[in-house]
Amino acid sequence: MRNAFYAQSGGVTAVINATACGLIETARRFSLQMGTVFAGCDGIVGGLTNQLIDTAQLTTDQLASLRHRPGGVFGSSRYPLLDRVSHRDQYLRLLDVFAANDIAYFFYNGGNGSMQTAHEVASFAKEAGYSLAVIGIPKTIDNDLVHTDTCPGFGSAAKYVATSVREVSLDVAAMCRSSTQVYVFEVMGRHAGWLAAAAGLAAQCADNGPHLILFPEVPFNEVDFLARVKATVERVGYCVVVAAEGICSPTGEAIACDIGGVHSHGEPGRVGSALVKRIHEVLGYKLHWTLVDYLQRTAGHLVSATDQEQAYALGAAAVEKALAGESNIMLTLERLSDEPYRWLIGQVALNQVAGAERKMPKAFIDETGYHITEACRRYLLPLIAGESWPPYRDGLPDYPRIDLKISSAV
Repeated sequence: MRNAFYAQSGGVTAVINATACGLIETARRFSLQMGTVFAGCDGIVGGLTNQLIDTAQLTTDQLASLRHRPGGVFGSSRYPLLDRVSHRDQYLRLLDVFAANDIAYFFYNGGNGSMQTAHEVASFAKEAGYSLAVIGIPKTIDNDLVHTDTCPGFGSAAKYVATSVREVSLDVAAMCRSSTQVYVFEVMGRHAGWLAAAAGLAAQCADNGPHLILFPEVPFNEVDFLARVKATVERVGYCVVVAAEGICSPTGEAIACDIGGVHSHGEPGRVGSALVKRIHEVLGYKLHWTLVDYLQRTAGHLVSATDQEQAYALGAAAVEKALAGESNIMLTLERLSDEPYRWLIGQVALNQVAGAERKMPKAFIDETGYHITEACRRYLLPLIAGESWPPYRDGLPDYPRIDLKISSAV
């Protein structure tokens, strides 16, 4: 009976700990087949430094509380473990740590880059003759992993974005005659417009916000955009714009590059600031803008019940797949029907996921290029369905403090 290593990677989500909960609870049920589940302190960094967290220290109640806890309870990181040829020493170090802790199962919970890393680890271990089952578990609010219908974390972020846009639209509508006439709401999405599309669910009729959605998949035409803003204000009295952070000009230049904003990924950001600057300069409207940033991925008080259920189920399935002898795969979610919404868990080889990116299909963006289609609504609605409230205390979500001890490095 050998041990397992679980690591959270990249930007955390409102449901990533639900995946951890599903995985650890299932491993405990299979305790005769799988030994200790170690979690990496700060993700893969914990594996490289032998800073491991024995999840056996979590009580049954603490473990159950992870279903509702946002953030990453064990810590995450964006540490790049690059290709196994030029960075052989890192992979040797990781296998040394795995061997020292008798680890035969590696579960990596992350997005595109994480699936590339998982594939490299699986390949290196095989080449080195080290027995290691590697299972990738999808996670990203960007919803841009290929070969899966959706990614855990996205549904809850989409629910937060759509809710916020609906509410702010009501606020602007109430004040537009004497105050704000244009509101720009910037969401994450460097290359794919899934979160921006989710805002489209907020509109209950044609004149509700958001009136204009800017997708990375559609080249930004400033003249046309400003004309549409003006026409909307003249028709409705106000205009709510949702912009993905990664929108670009027809020549591929990031819209916000002229203001010098840079995200942690090294790409231009704060597109909302650039947009309101131009709207004010050209049209002179009173306006406000919001950079939702981490808020859209940390809202544990507004998770999608569907998203939480899928996140938990993938964690549980990862253990079952590993014990069944599977390796070098990423688990997937396969949609069977829209209404009623039915899904199952599948799998795909990691080398078919690594380095690929799923963008919004043309059928999901309407003919104007500024809103979503009915097909997109049918896709999105089941993913935000249902509420799973965390426990509350003194009027606030009660996310209990969990102090975890880390094993010393060797």
